Amino acid sequence: MPIRFVTGTLQGAGINPCRGLKNRMAESIELIRERGLPKHVAIIMDGNGRWARQRGLPRTTGHQAGTQAAERLIRFACRDLRLPYLTLFAFSTENWARPKNEVDFIMDLLDTFITEKLAEFEREGVRVVVSGDLAPLPDKLRYRVEGAIEETAENSRLVLNIALNYGSHEEIVRACRQIAERALSTEIDPAEIDEQMLASSLYTAEIPDPDLIIRTSGEMRLSNFLLWQAAYAELYFTDTLWPDFGPEELVRAITEYQERERRFGAVKEEE
Repeated sequence: MPIRFVTGTLQGAGINPCRGLKNRMAESIELIRERGLPKHVAIIMDGNGRWARQRGLPRTTGHQAGTQAAERLIRFACRDLRLPYLTLFAFSTENWARPKNEVDFIMDLLDTFITEKLAEFEREGVRVVVSGDLAPLPDKLRYRVEGAIEETAENSRLVLNIALNYGSHEEIVRACRQIAERALSTEIDPAEIDEQMLASSLYTAEIPDPDLIIRTSGEMRLSNFLLWQAAYAELYFTDTLWPDFGPEELVRAITEYQERERRFGAVKEEE
């Protein structure tokens, strides 16, 4: 049975409930690190709009809350977990179909987020990379993103991959087109084309495939996210809306991941 902390009672007994929670979290972090963290966690951040609607607030407020959740998680993944790779699905190729005022707000929000967090990324050793086509982005945001990529290129504590204007179908078509152009120019022989060549032509060529993909808000689909790379990823779905997703839920997801047996198509030998 889970322990329930009653603040007044614990404080009356001379016990700091916040300290108890922090100690429990520290123990959980130590345990999952001992058991072996996934190298790469990717997250579909879903539920900002529903979070806002449940509170009678505009969708823009939900996106602001979602940005704060992303900030918390990046800091936790870097400082506490020491996770090597984290991918956040920030904006999809399909998201352009949303109302223009919402898209414009998201673009401004991303610009502000990168501007305000760049110094912290540098200080904490976070390297920013991007999966997606930057060309259609507003000039101001595109320059900001390109600047962050350049300025953090030497950092290595956490690789933060932002999936921005990203769609897996587009990514795979783009890779195939690049390979076809190389074959037409006789740079490569079509007989040499294999899985590794295609993988090396994807946006994520320098990033290991995700071990764990998390989707928030109760939806149970990948929504055109890392379809090639997700071939053997473990999937974790939660009803928690993205703005409410915090370090505790990430620890819970990793704990469940560690309890699964990953066979990659093979079978376990009989004892």
